[in-house]
Amino acid sequence: MAAPPPSALQQERQRAADIIRLLTLYRPLLDAYVIDFFAEGLWARLPPPWQAALATAAPPQLAGLLGGRGGPGATWPLSLLAFAAAARALAFPRGRPGGAPRPPCQSARLHPLLRRHVKPKKQHEIRRLGKLLQRLSQATGCDHVVDVGAGQGHLSRFLAFGLGLSVTAVEGDGRLAAAAERFDRELLQELGKMGAPGNEGPPRRRQNPPRHPPCTLTPRGPRHVAGRLDPGVPWGEFLLPPDPPGPGPLARNPLGGAGGCEGGRRALVTGLHACGDLSPALLRHFARSPAVAAVASVACCYMKLSTVPQPPGCPPGYPLSTSVAALPGHELSYRAREAACHALEEYEGRLDGESGRLRAHCYRAVLETLIRAADPGMKHPGVQTVKKAHALSFPQYARLGLPRVGLDPATVSLDSEAVGAMLDQQHKVVAFFSLTLLLAPLVETLILLDRLLYLREQGFQCALVPLFDPRFSPRNLVLVAARTPLGAVLSGLDEDSGEDEDPAGAEPPGERRGPPAPGAAREPQQK
Repeated sequence: MAAPPPSALQQERQRAADIIRLLTLYRPLLDAYVIDFFAEGLWARLPPPWQAALATAAPPQLAGLLGGRGGPGATWPLSLLAFAAAARALAFPRGRPGGAPRPPCQSARLHPLLRRHVKPKKQHEIRRLGKLLQRLSQATGCDHVVDVGAGQGHLSRFLAFGLGLSVTAVEGDGRLAAAAERFDRELLQELGKMGAPGNEGPPRRRQNPPRHPPCTLTPRGPRHVAGRLDPGVPWGEFLLPPDPPGPGPLARNPLGGAGGCEGGRRALVTGLHACGDLSPALLRHFARSPAVAAVASVACCYMKLSTVPQPPGCPPGYPLSTSVAALPGHELSYRAREAACHALEEYEGRLDGESGRLRAHCYRAVLETLIRAADPGMKHPGVQTVKKAHALSFPQYARLGLPRVGLDPATVSLDSEAVGAMLDQQHKVVAFFSLTLLLAPLVETLILLDRLLYLREQGFQCALVPLFDPRFSPRNLVLVAARTPLGAVLSGLDEDSGEDEDPAGAEPPGERRGPPAPGAAREPQQK
């Protein structure tokens, strides 16, 4: 008799163990800083067959290695191909295929008033996440959303004015909360000028009317509260004073009452790119608070995650699950967590186009060598970003960077033979950095898989969904969890979230998203 198929929990535990084994094998590569390329001889740490192949690889060939699509004339050692294939196979699928990034454009399906003050990338994100939250609201029967880390309120504004949901926006920076309220007032004033909510007046004459006209707006805006999340207290009592206070609304508990919400209502909780420990805190509040009907979390800034218990008695941001915490070698260095924040698809596009911006890492690595030669006690000083560094010669770049770490450029030889020899190895720096990027999605997968396992261990319905286009929104995976089945929420989500965002008002022909991430289709699909 055939053995039963492994459960989702078993599969995900096995995936976590496999990722940790691979990361352990290549930890020296994962933990390396590319700025140490010359100072610490990083190239020599690669296997000799890798060195020989990578030393002659053109940027488009490296792009093919990152994307798993080969490359013109590329011949890679089998061990390098196996490394790249294993890294891609274990990482969560990220949606759209790689290639040259398509710059995000104004979203034709957002009301013009909701596009004000909002960059196209953010428009893309708030619309897709907003539609997911709308589906969660319908599935759970809960129409109140708490947006934690709301910033200037762009997502909250779309949820309230655009989708008619009841919204409380919580922001830890009082200045941002005040800006969000100001933007709300501006929107309401514009609606008043139009004569009626959602009425845009006489339509403009246009050659090609939009395929999807923007939605009308409701007059009810979000409620803004300035305050920080305290992960160690019960839901409904989580607010700490904002930092800095700013001129925004006073910190007060917006969710008081029995059951944790205004009037005892349940809530959906969301965080769009909730930084560091904020994302794990949202999941903990969901797990222990029945008043939280569902959560949709998009994480960022993994390097800011705590990895040891935080006082008073609060567990770390990583690991969350008992499954990952029990695995030997699960620890992730600051460098590894920082690497997980890199934009692999964006760099792949640079490689494909042989962009001049590729020289920036080489410039910084050479500068690091000069800094250590001038002051051996100085390592990894904060040089800050030199604007348009790739458009400068190295001496121009160094004359801007050295004073930022207290060194006089006049005392450093910027055009020596040694400097020239390092600059001639730019292609090696690019190749080395490309290898580290192959591991970056694995680290992100392990962190998110740990959160998925934390929820699965407690019996919750959950899934990871590649919701945004990773080519211009690198942190594109949303973790969705609910106390009810998610099948109806996730079924057809891609079609529901599709939007006209390019100048022509249509998606490129034939372009489709990749397969869903593990967990995204565990529930029965309802058509």
